[in-house]
Amino acid sequence: MQIAIEEAELALEAGEIPVGAVLTKDGEIIARGHNRRVETGDPTAHAEVLVLQMAGKRAGDWRLEGATLYVTLEPCPMCAGAIALARIERVVFGASEPRAGAGGSAYNILEDGRLGHRVQVIAGVMEEECSRLLQGFFDDLR
Repeated sequence: MQIAIEEAELALEAGEIPVGAVLTKDGEIIARGHNRRVETGDPTAHAEVLVLQMAGKRAGDWRLEGATLYVTLEPCPMCAGAIALARIERVVFGASEPRAGAGGSAYNILEDGRLGHRVQVIAGVMEEECSRLLQGFFDDLR
């Protein structure tokens, strides 16, 4: 999760919402990244989606079975759908997103199973650090 926080800090420096993600498998980092919506003009350029794309290319397969995704903010419905479809085994997230979180807060897409796969969810890891980054970003906007 510390590496995901480092990625979130890079997003913050770039003027992006500070969300970072890291995908691991068998104890190795497969991919890491952060939000890039502002930079790319792409509404789907969330940290999770970018990391899944990178990992799929590196693996040569869209199925990322056995992988764990660490992300600083609870995934949104779009990201949760992509995570489930990629067959990620586990998602570990820091800060909850009560308005649109799809890992159990507002929705539970990750553990639902109707997309053909259930993802194990571990919430609240390094929550204070993750929340502080996000809160600071939105406080500065106001």
